[in-house]
Parts: sequence; C-alpha cells; structure tokens
Amino acid sequence: MLSQHLIHRAAWLGVLSCLLNLYGLATAAGEASVPFAGYKSIRDFGVAPSNTPAANKVALQRAIDWAAPRGAALFVDPSDEPYPMDGGLILKMNVSLVGVHGPVGRGTRHPDKPQPVGSVFRTEDETQPFVTVEGATQLRGLQFWYPRQTLNDPAAIIKYPPTIQVSRAKPAQGVTLSCLTFYGEFVAMDFNAARNQPCEQILFEHCYGYPLSGEFIRIDYCYDIPRILHCHVNPANQRFIKGGYGRSVIDAVVATRTFTYAVNHTDNAVLIDLFTFGVYGGVYLGPATYGQLSNFNLDCVTVGIHKLGAGTFNRNWQIAQGSIIANTGPKLEEIHPIIIEGQGHTALANVEAFSGGNPALTTLGKSQDFLLVRGDKKLTVSLTGCRMRNYVADAPITRLNTNALIQALACVDKQEQAFNLTAP
Repeated sequence: MLSQHLIHRAAWLGVLSCLLNLYGLATAAGEASVPFAGYKSIRDFGVAPSNTPAANKVALQRAIDWAAPRGAALFVDPSDEPYPMDGGLILKMNVSLVGVHGPVGRGTRHPDKPQPVGSVFRTEDETQPFVTVEGATQLRGLQFWYPRQTLNDPAAIIKYPPTIQVSRAKPAQGVTLSCLTFYGEFVAMDFNAARNQPCEQILFEHCYGYPLSGEFIRIDYCYDIPRILHCHVNPANQRFIKGGYGRSVIDAVVATRTFTYAVNHTDNAVLIDLFTFGVYGGVYLGPATYGQLSNFNLDCVTVGIHKLGAGTFNRNWQIAQGSIIANTGPKLEEIHPIIIEGQGHTALANVEAFSGGNPALTTLGKSQDFLLVRGDKKLTVSLTGCRMRNYVADAPITRLNTNALIQALACVDKQEQAFNLTAP
C-alpha cells in the first residue's frame, strides 16, 4: 500500500504534467521542447533570418492571413540573427504575434557582434510603417531594430515611419502592445486614428525605447479606456548593443518640441508608471481628454506635463505621485514642469519638481517656475503636498490667467517654506 507521502507526490506530479501539457512544455524521450502549444511558428511559413526583407515580409503576411480567420497566435522563434523585414505588414484582426521577451531596456546582445538576439525584427524601410494593426490583435515579447539609425550625428537621423501604426481603414478595437523594445525608431507607436475610424481599448504596457522624433506613444480619437502602463523611454536603451545616444542627438530630440506620451480626443485614459528622459515634453493631455496620471518620472525635459481642456463638464485630470526634472530647452523662460490652460479642473497631489545639470544633454539647471497657468477662460487647479524647488521666479506658480481659480495646500516652495494659496 502506498504511503501518504507517495500518494501526495503522485498527485502533484499529475498536476505538474497537466500544466506542462497545457503550456506545451511536456516532451517525450528524444523530442525537442515546444515552447508554446497552439502557437504556429513563423518559420513554418518561410520566414527566416537568411531571407531578404522583401521575401520575409511576403512570408509573414501569408502567416498572418492564415491566422486571421482562426484567431491564431504566431510564434517568433528566437534566433542569433534578427529577421530582416520590409515594412507594410498588416496585423489583421484576431492575430497575435508573440516572441520570447520581457522588455529588455538595455538590449539583448550577440556574443560576437553589436546586434540584438532573440525575437528580433530588423528593418531599414523608410517608406512604410513596419506594421499596421487592426482590432483584437496582440504584439508581445518582440524587439524592433533599425541598424542604420545614427547614434551621434543629428544631421543623419533617419525619419522612419512609425514602427507600429493603428489602422486608418478599420476601427481597431482591442489591441494589446506588451513587452516591446525599440532600437533606433523615429516614432514608436502611432495610434492617431482617423476621426471616422476611432480606436478603442488600446493597452500599452512594459514598452521600452527612445524615439528620435520624441514621440513614443501618440493617441488620437481613442474612446473607451486607453491604458498606458509601465513604459520607459531612455537614450541608453541600446547600451549593450552599440551604446547610448550622444549628447548632440539627445539635444536634437529636445529641439523637436514633441511629447513622449501624447493623448488627444480620448475618454477616461489611465497613465501609470511612466518614465522619459531627454525630450522636450513628457506628457501632453489634449483639450478633449480626461483621466488619471500617476506614478511618473519625467527627467530632463523642457515641459513635464501640458494639460489643456476644451470644456468644463469632464475635461478634468487627476495627477499624482510623480517627479519632474525640468532643466533643458533653448531658454529658461520656456522651461516649466507643468503648464495648464483651457478649461476644466486639474488636481495635483504629491507632485515634486526640481532641476539640476546632467552631462547626457545640454541643460540650464533651473526651471522658470513650478506651474504656469495661462489663457483667459475659467479653469480650476488644486495642489496638495507638492514640493517645488530650483525655479527662478519669485513664486512657484505663474498665474497669467486672471480667471483661473488656484488653490494650494500643504505645499513647500524653493526656500523650504510652507506654501499655501487661494487665488483669486
């Protein structure tokens, strides 16, 4: 008769066997492990590292066309050589394209060559977005590499089309972009949808890069809860491959006057745990938007957050738990951690701003103020627990809009003195 210990051991082995079979990890003697049961390899359709970019594009599109009516997932097998690929792919509705990676924010690295390894697409196409996504699609665990992009010469920056672009022909509703890493991109993810073909339920999470346009994620005409979560933009993103971007290139990115994360015509957006470094603007919250922004670090920017509002009903943002280092730009008068204008309400809680130097780019080491409120329409702002320092103005808040109601409570100014305000 089996002992109680052996019975429990057999039961757990049975559970483990079921889990291994579920995820395709169980193997018979002498068989190779299958990494994901139910996934079809892109190599089964002829995609190979040794192919031309044009041939791989045709083969991968054939795989996507096969997967679309089945709702299938395509597995991007890891390789020591990236897959060369022309742009112009259409990720059709129902298809998932999945690789092996979490975000690899300093780059994977071939042991002998300055290039990434794994589930990597290599592209040099300057005419078409790499991939256009329709609804109910997923891109996960992938790397996108532009090997010809400069690291040190601003005049040589290649203005590639967006790596990932939302469909302008169909409403893309339900897209997951997760664990993606970009090297050498100009615009990473372009979700500026057409007004008559809006997108919905777009999820960006755990994505890493440094776009030389300054634009990592841009959204327009996206209704019903877009989410931007845990994303990281940094010029050292490919440090292990060919090194980080040089100071002159980072200065050129700042000079574009664009924002890393830009949201327009969007309902109930949620932005959590965002980082950017060495750009003009951190987060742009357009006139026809509302939502929440929290747990962020916007480092070496000219403008940290620019919030607008096109009305008083629901053009409101709750912004909390973040830090802004505003210290770069053409002149000190343009450097503002936060700018608010238009209409609606902005609630700021526990937001810190400070400035200083950084050798990675040209900095002025100060900001003009903590908050600039401008325009001529009635708007309201509340601040609680904000720490403000390293600004040159006499007061942390510059109120150019005389119709603005601004209330500050339990804040601290650059002299480490209590700052409380009701204006008017």
